[in-house]
Order: sequence, then C-alpha cells, then structure tokens
Amino acid sequence: MFIISQNFKAASLHLSFSNFNPKLSILNFTQSLNFSKSLQIKCAKRTKRTGKLRYPSEKKKLKQQQNNEIDVKNKFEGVWRLFKLRISAHEDPGKDFCGVSEPLLREISKVLEFPVASMLPPEAFKVVRKSFDARKLQKGPKFVYTVDMDVDKLLNLEPRTWEFISELEPKVGVIESLPHGRFSGDLISIIRNYTKRNETAASFDVFGRNDFSKSYKFPNNRKPKVAVVGSGPSGLFVSLVVAEFGGDVTLIERGQAVERRGRDIGALVVRRMLQLESNFCFGEGGAGTWSDGKLVTRIGKNNSSVMAVLETLVHFGAPSSILVDGKPHLGTDRLIPLLRNFRQHLQELGVTIRFGTRVDDLIVEGERVAGVKVSDSSCSSESSSQKLGYDAVVLAIGHSARDTYQMLLSHNVDVVQKDFAVGLRVEHPQELINSIQYSVLANEVQSGRGKIPVADYKVAEYVDGKDVVTPLNSESIGRSCYSFCMCPGGQVVLTSTNPSELCINGMSFSRRSSRWANAALVVTVSSKDFEALNFHGPLAGLEFQRAFEQRAATMGGGNFVVPVQTVTDFLDSKMSETTMPSSSYRLGVKAANLHDLFPAHITEALQHSVLMFNKELPGFVSKNGLLHGVETRTSSPVQITRRSDTWESTSLKGLYPVGEGAGYAGGITSAAVDGMYAGFALAQNLGLYNGSMDSILGQAETAGFFKY
Repeated sequence: MFIISQNFKAASLHLSFSNFNPKLSILNFTQSLNFSKSLQIKCAKRTKRTGKLRYPSEKKKLKQQQNNEIDVKNKFEGVWRLFKLRISAHEDPGKDFCGVSEPLLREISKVLEFPVASMLPPEAFKVVRKSFDARKLQKGPKFVYTVDMDVDKLLNLEPRTWEFISELEPKVGVIESLPHGRFSGDLISIIRNYTKRNETAASFDVFGRNDFSKSYKFPNNRKPKVAVVGSGPSGLFVSLVVAEFGGDVTLIERGQAVERRGRDIGALVVRRMLQLESNFCFGEGGAGTWSDGKLVTRIGKNNSSVMAVLETLVHFGAPSSILVDGKPHLGTDRLIPLLRNFRQHLQELGVTIRFGTRVDDLIVEGERVAGVKVSDSSCSSESSSQKLGYDAVVLAIGHSARDTYQMLLSHNVDVVQKDFAVGLRVEHPQELINSIQYSVLANEVQSGRGKIPVADYKVAEYVDGKDVVTPLNSESIGRSCYSFCMCPGGQVVLTSTNPSELCINGMSFSRRSSRWANAALVVTVSSKDFEALNFHGPLAGLEFQRAFEQRAATMGGGNFVVPVQTVTDFLDSKMSETTMPSSSYRLGVKAANLHDLFPAHITEALQHSVLMFNKELPGFVSKNGLLHGVETRTSSPVQITRRSDTWESTSLKGLYPVGEGAGYAGGITSAAVDGMYAGFALAQNLGLYNGSMDSILGQAETAGFFKY
C-alpha cells in the first residue's frame, strides 16, 4: 500500500486535479501550503577521506556538489537524475528487467512528492543503472536504481507534475539536474558526428572521413600507415579510431581468430595440446575473451569514455543491459560473436588483419620506429620473416607477451618494473556462496535463471608487515590482500603459454550456471620481493612470475595438472590427505602443500587474508573450499613509459604503448578506454584529426594513465 506523507496530505487539501492550470496554480499552491517540518534524527558522521585519499568517484561527486551550489536556472529543461531508488527483491521484476516497473514509479513519486504514483507516465523515465544490494546491514536485499527523468516529456504527458518539479532542489547523490543532458553514443557515431559538424567541402566527404586534400602531414596525399600489434580491447579500439579517421591500419595478432582459437583451446582442454601462440592468452580479443567478460572498471561507469566503450560493444552485439547493470559482464559465449562483428566492421573500413603473425622485432631508423619485422607464428622457419614499413607502431600487447618485453630492451626502450599481485585461486560450490550472501533468498538464484543474480563477492584487506615473517635483511612490508577476477558460476582454466610453466585463471559464460564459484586470492608484490629472490632489472617481476609458475608445474607433476589444497588444510599448513572436493579444472588436480609454494611471508599474508575474508563471508573457510596454484598474471609486471601529451614512448618516437601489457590498464573496459584515447592521440599526431580528445570524450582521469 502506498503511504502518503504529511506533505502529500496537506497538498491534497488544496490541489485539485480537475481543470488544472499550472501557471495559475503555482501561486495559489505556494501561498496556501504550510508544510510541517519533518522530524530529523542526527547521527554521528562517518570519517571522510580528504585530499588525495579520496576515491575518483568521491572527487567527482565533490566537484558536482560545488557546481550544484549554483541555482538551477531552469528546472523545466533537460534531465533530472534520481539516485538510490530502492525496491525490495520480492517486489522487483528481477535482474533481467531494465524497464520502469510500478514499484519503481512509487519510489520516483516519493522523490517528487507526487501523491499518485500511478499517474506518472513510465515513458518519461529511463533506467540508467540497476544493481543488487544484499548487504546484511539493511532490511532485506534490494535492487537499487538510478533513473533519468526527461522533464519535457513528463510535462507533456502529465502536466500536473509541473508544480512538483518547481519544488525540486538538487542534492548530490540523491537528485541532480542535468540541464543539457548527457552526450552518449557508440564510438563510431561519435567520430562521424564530430567530423560532420566540422567538415568542409574541401576536406571531408559525407561519411566524415578525410580525403587528405588539405590538412595533411604526409607527402603525395597518402594515408599514414599504422601497425597495431595485438587484437585485445586496446588494439581493437585503437584500430577503430584511427581507421574511422582515415588511417591505413594493419592489425597484427600472433594468435588466431576466435573460430580457430576456440578449436585450439578445445584441443588443450580435451587432449592437453597447448598451441604456444593460440590459447587462453593469445588470440583475437586477448586474454579477456575466454574469461568472465567483466566490464567493471575503477574509472567509473558514468565516465563518458566508459559509456562510449559500452555503447560500442552494444553496437557490435552486446546486450543493451550492460549499459544499465551495476556489474556488467558478457561471458565468453557473448564475446565471441561480438568480436566477429567488430572484425567485420574493421575490414569494411579497410583495416588489414593478419592473424597468426608474430612481431619479432622493431625496425628503427635514427630515434624513430620505422616498421616491424614479422613472421608466421606457427612456423619457426626464417623464410617466413618479413619487414614491413609503417609511420607508427601501436604496441597493444597482453601481459603474457614476455618475448616482446625482451625485444624492447634490446632497443633501449624504457621499460620499468611495476607492482602486481600473486596468489592462489579458490573455488567453492556456488550454492555455498549464494547461501553466504543471500541467506533465505539463495533459492531465488536458480543457476542464473532466477530473479536475483548469481552471488559473487569482492573482499579486500590490508595485512600489516609486522604480522608475517619477512625475508632476512629486509624490512617488514604491509600488503594489500584481495579477491580478484571473481567468476560466479564459472570454472578454473589454464593460462600457461609454456609447457614447463603452470598458471591459471577463471572464466564463466553469460548465464553463470556452473555449480562452482572461483576467485583469485592474491597479495601485492613489489621490487623488494623480487630482490629477495635475487631478481633484478626491468624484467625482475617477470622472472618472479616464471619462478612460481615453474614450481607449480613441478608440484602438479607435469602435464598441466594443478596442485590443490583445501582451505582448512592450507590454514593448518598440512597436506590434504582425505578425499578432496571436486574441482571445475578439467585437466586434473593433485593434492600438494601449497603453503610451500611461495616464500613464507607471502604464504602467511595469504593465510591472514583468508581468515579475514571469513569474517566478512562466514563460511568462506570450509572443507569445501579448494585452493588451486598458481595465479601470477593478475596484471603486467612492467610498464612501458610514455608521454602524457602524445602517448608516445618516452624513448622511441612513433611507438605507442597502450593497454594492459604496457602497464596502463587492467580488464576489458579500461584497456578499451586506454586504446580509444591512444587512438585519438595518434590520429592527432598523424594529422588525421585536428580537434581535442576532451571535446569528444572528456578529459582523461589522469594524463596517460587509468586506474583499474
């Protein structure tokens, strides 16, 4: 039953909905109503982060709050955004419904203080965010909405809301006025609309592409030739931007297209046949293709660049729900057809795509890259080697392209160490995680087909260095311990690129219907950890990874068998001798002493983190929890330095390091955003684009670097 507040009761005494004239009514309404003051309960304020300690989202809200201190000039234009509209899980239509339901209209009416929710036209409202909040602190699980209200449409469909809109006041995080709306659209539309607005008869055709007759840097009106190395998210988006602006792009991928790559992965899983250049790490779409397909990012989903990426993915076949879902993900089954559509569009733009082609070396003339030396990645013969000349080379490699890092050092390209994280992947029955997170609502999950989403978790703790053993002659190091790449309803998969090494990851399909849940439990490592094992230089982190991958392979007994240990036995530092729980890993598991895998200080940090996770997720420490070793490739162990103004390498002109392998992103969305900005910077440098990136996408969060 809808409960009318005191304000609504007072309004109903004076406001007649028959023969309504909003212009005359406003004067009578404000003169006659004398609303009673609401009872206010003041609570102790939470300690707030200040200065550099603020999260990017908090900084953004503070800036919005300062802007909103200025009075809204016209409340009857543009869009109002309503936040934190909560609907009980029992009342909501469910996770797959992204429209405007009756319960949502009731919540909207409360914000507007409009007395009759059923009179509000659903067409005037658009859901822009929907998430599920199952935290125990509130009264039952709820779906939380963010809704945009089109004022013009609302007034046209229901004029009697005029009076209530006039009373609206912006409040950051609750209700905000967006007078000019939000610019949105997929990247293709954004670029073409921009060029059309700025075209001249001499330099642009009707499609918004250059004809190179005027403002062009290259002789004989030729198109600049660009090589993009790597077809992961960053490489694809660089190629898209430069090609849309008219560049001659060649996309070079050491792995195979998704169709053949899928067959190679099938041969690995079924017959243990590892293709060194076509596997879970290498191939079209990058390592994220065979993963959970998460699209979350710390850049912030409301960021215009993130929305452009998501809209572009929808353009190529992703479900429109990713634009609304608070935790959007695709799953491998949806990524594969999406990548085929992306590839087809690039080819229609004239992009040359070379699969099965490995870049072995750079061609350098003076202090500038002049091309690349490539070979057939499936053939070791020197006869397959070719030299190809280019005006620019975009290095969009993944974090497993270790041979490329070594090659860059031979050209004195500036490559530096970067912190990352290592650990183990833990797997529980998905029903257990559902029960921990949802309690009595766990039965509503129904293997991904129910009203509420398959339960996941994200936990993070800080372990003080004083609580763990540290290497000799080294100071104690505090570490962040956290869950990483949680795959609800997923499986553990092999991500090795060498038969003598063993590393794993998680993946899931769009429905997340598997009976297992897995996540990496990792701790941060830095140069001090590398030095403790006598690893030095720019590639010390890479050697650190390799050492534990080789040790894990030995502990598993070879043939890609993974060493495992129950969570309880890992905490007790004893061998798992009893029957172990089943694992989703299809190449076999073997009981092992995982507490001997890492140095003692890392193992103890992992043990501390597991105990702390159990406080947040009671039941996490369970004999049904199985730890798998080893997870090492959480992010790139290096960063290839670049300039913040041109996005070029600081040590070699014409070389553009981008994405995850270059150390500037982590995950599908942040890598795509990084590639997108790099594409605009490259188009500027080549004379294909004379505007500013900020004018289209907004300013990058930080110059040349994104948090992820």
